Amino acid sequence: MKITIPALIILCISTVSVFAQSNYSIKGSVADTASNSRLTNATVSVLNAKDSTLQKFTRVNDGAFAINNLKKGKFILLLTYPGYADYVDRFTLDSAHTVHDFGHITMILKTQLLAEVIIKAKVAAVKIKGDTTEFNAAAFTVQPNAKVEDLLKELPGIQVDKDGKITAQGQTVNKVLVDGEEFFGDDPTLVTKNLRADMVDKVQLYDKKSDQAAFTGIDDGVKNKTLNIKLKEDKKNGYFGKIDVEGGTDKYYQEQLMFNRFKGKQKFSVYGTIGNTGKTGLGWEDNSKYGNSGGLEFGDGGEIYFYGGGGDDGLDSFNGQYNGQGIPLARTGGVHYDTKWNGDKESINTNYKIGSLNVDGTKNTVTQNNLPETYFNSNTDQNFHNHIFRQKLDAVYQLKIDTSSNLKVSVDGTTKNTVTDDDYKTNSLRSNGSMLNTNNRSIINNGDQKIFNATVFYNKKFKKVGRSFSVNINEAYNQSESKGFLKSEIDYFNDQGKLDSTRKIDQYKTALNQSSILNTNFTYSEPFTKAFSVILNYGLNINNGRSDRRSFNKSPSGEYNILDDTLSNNFKLNQLSNQFGAIFNYKGKKTIINFGSKVSTVNFKQIDEFTNNTLTRNFVNWYPQASFQYKFSQQQSFRLNYNGNTSQPTIDQIQPVKVNTDPLNITLGNPDLRPSFTNRISASYNSYKVISGQSIWINGSYSRTINPIVNNVMTDSAGVSTYQSSNLKGHQTSNLYFNAYFDQKIPKADVNAGIGLGVNGSNYFNLTNSQLNQTKAYTYSATLRLSKYKQKKYDFWAGAGPTYTVNSSSLQQQINNNGRGFNAYGGFNVYLPAKFQIGSDANYVFNAKTQSFSEDFRRTTLNATISKSFFKDESLKLGITGNDLLNQNTGYNRTGSANILTQERYTTIKRYFMLSLVWDFNHMGGGAPKK
Repeated sequence: MKITIPALIILCISTVSVFAQSNYSIKGSVADTASNSRLTNATVSVLNAKDSTLQKFTRVNDGAFAINNLKKGKFILLLTYPGYADYVDRFTLDSAHTVHDFGHITMILKTQLLAEVIIKAKVAAVKIKGDTTEFNAAAFTVQPNAKVEDLLKELPGIQVDKDGKITAQGQTVNKVLVDGEEFFGDDPTLVTKNLRADMVDKVQLYDKKSDQAAFTGIDDGVKNKTLNIKLKEDKKNGYFGKIDVEGGTDKYYQEQLMFNRFKGKQKFSVYGTIGNTGKTGLGWEDNSKYGNSGGLEFGDGGEIYFYGGGGDDGLDSFNGQYNGQGIPLARTGGVHYDTKWNGDKESINTNYKIGSLNVDGTKNTVTQNNLPETYFNSNTDQNFHNHIFRQKLDAVYQLKIDTSSNLKVSVDGTTKNTVTDDDYKTNSLRSNGSMLNTNNRSIINNGDQKIFNATVFYNKKFKKVGRSFSVNINEAYNQSESKGFLKSEIDYFNDQGKLDSTRKIDQYKTALNQSSILNTNFTYSEPFTKAFSVILNYGLNINNGRSDRRSFNKSPSGEYNILDDTLSNNFKLNQLSNQFGAIFNYKGKKTIINFGSKVSTVNFKQIDEFTNNTLTRNFVNWYPQASFQYKFSQQQSFRLNYNGNTSQPTIDQIQPVKVNTDPLNITLGNPDLRPSFTNRISASYNSYKVISGQSIWINGSYSRTINPIVNNVMTDSAGVSTYQSSNLKGHQTSNLYFNAYFDQKIPKADVNAGIGLGVNGSNYFNLTNSQLNQTKAYTYSATLRLSKYKQKKYDFWAGAGPTYTVNSSSLQQQINNNGRGFNAYGGFNVYLPAKFQIGSDANYVFNAKTQSFSEDFRRTTLNATISKSFFKDESLKLGITGNDLLNQNTGYNRTGSANILTQERYTTIKRYFMLSLVWDFNHMGGGAPKK
């Protein structure tokens, strides 16, 4: 190839021009104001003046700094050093000012800043460190004696609802840690509602990985959205707590006691609650984690899954959680202790929790059942009386054996007793309005469950950087046993609506479900270069499950001793899996990439002990994965993930037995089920601009499932439906999730404004009377939010936005459940003289009528409170609260699944007035903890 002289001249001119555009620099020196001593390792950042994006940064070396190769333009200098107020200055680089000399900069200790000192710096409120978003608590102001929950409400991208549920970047936060450690285990509200905000130094938000993934740096698909509350050093010694006594009209009340003692490396806490307002002591996650009566499954990616294991029998229909349905009475208590010793080489974290929950109420359910040629509607009235009592003990011991190896041992045990007593009255009508059937039934059940888990995790790093070995061994045992009675009477009507026949059921039922799991995983990592490495793994997994269901009819003697063979079965499912995997990882300055796959051979051995039949099957399952992460700057990052996952059918879906707890809706297992495979792509983008206070959080995912396990429903002319799980060939189900949040500080009005957009839905298939049915269920939402906080004066918040729901079935397309909605909320607090405070909050919900449901739904709930604080530290507060002043809190829910559309109305807590006395006591501080 020939290069002409003119081309060479143009190339030289272009090179000189590019070099000239970047030939700008800054320099200066940094010292302490009081002593004039040089500061070393202070961070010097150059930000774009227009949008606050980071251009370059360096660290001060022996008191001096210099940054070269800057472009011309307008910039901001941000100088930070621990314990000192940040220094901010603006400057311009152009042809007349190619070098900007800041000269001698003096930084001021934060402890020396008094009211008359003008602070020239602004605290960096948010930093993005890899996968972690870190909020500086000092940049957000809250009231005296505020809790962590109040602080979280001020953080961009985080929302806390009235029940304490935390949503961050569009996803539910399931774990809240304190200094990286569990605090009362699985109940985030015990941290957020009781820990004081003035103790917090930083709040970190990230996706918590499994121990093995955190050690190797390779994503294994196990993630939990987690908040870590980092405490100030001088807030780790002393005690604090709260005593809350409240009593009100209509026999509503709640009491709470919380005591915490921190001393250096030790944390001791104890709490107790009792109440029937639905606001205290109801957040115990372990039930949703363990299911309501069943066993466990292992994922071949090394994960442990807990499933219902007999919960589908409907006898133990109460899941132990309060979701607003009915009137609750909760009693809970717990003790927490954690400490470190031996130079922080050893630590232990242990919790004991005990609690009971009673829920009584009524519910009305209206359903539309779409069939190929017609449809029918059902109306069910339910009275429920549910009780659960549970205890849980857990402990985690960690040992740093030496500088290169660690050992972690975790054990936990749970016992639970559940009692349910439910009555149902159902009327079903054909599409022409004639009576189809009626059903009166009652279910009484008493169930016991025992759960035990033990995990040992060991890791070792070798002398060669990046070379490591780890082993994870987990054993899990779950047993649930239940006994109960089903009584049912069904009247069937002919096409003219006249009584045709009656069927009565009077049965005694037992269920025994057991699961025993041994799960091992060995991992070895080897670096090829400083940036490129591979991780190899092998896992052996054994899962032995058993489900023994029996139904007994009443004999002439009045005893339940006649076994019903059609509704009884003793079934075992034994699984043996060998897994191999290789994951490659590249880690650059701004980019992290990993890709690879795991593959497992799975042996299914299905044993039907009623028929003495044994079926052995073998599968090969694949688990491909890839991820890409790019960090634009300290406050801006992008992440893209792909995961392929094989899902095994559960023992409930396979066991060949009919379950008739609801005689109009019978389930039947399918021993020929095969695994399904899901491809999932997810992406996230986070950005925060320090100076302007602008934040953007975008998260989304899309998945498609091949060979999905779907419902195959056969409904006869009498309105009796039989449900059986089946694999669907030729069609793929899909799920879509998208959330975007944009928050911006409006300086002139000192108001935080935000916009949220969301899409959540699925495209699902099922078979109804052998005909394929496609169900589309999507919800679109938009929200505008405003908030303002003026310390010791007032604060307010408000949000509103429309929703639109698409809920349609390819069967009976002309009768869909598509509809619009509108949600709004708001509230305020005003801090008056003499330490008085008034506040109110409101919530409005509107759902328009649809082709399936002919009535609009509107609900406005309005609460108000007035209180007075006493003492200099405002630690004692006397208050009066009015709950649901308009008395409109009607329980309501509208959903759609497969070929069934459902609307529910239920008992819930309505208007009452409450007098409260709360004492927040606090004696923290006293310097740094002793080493």
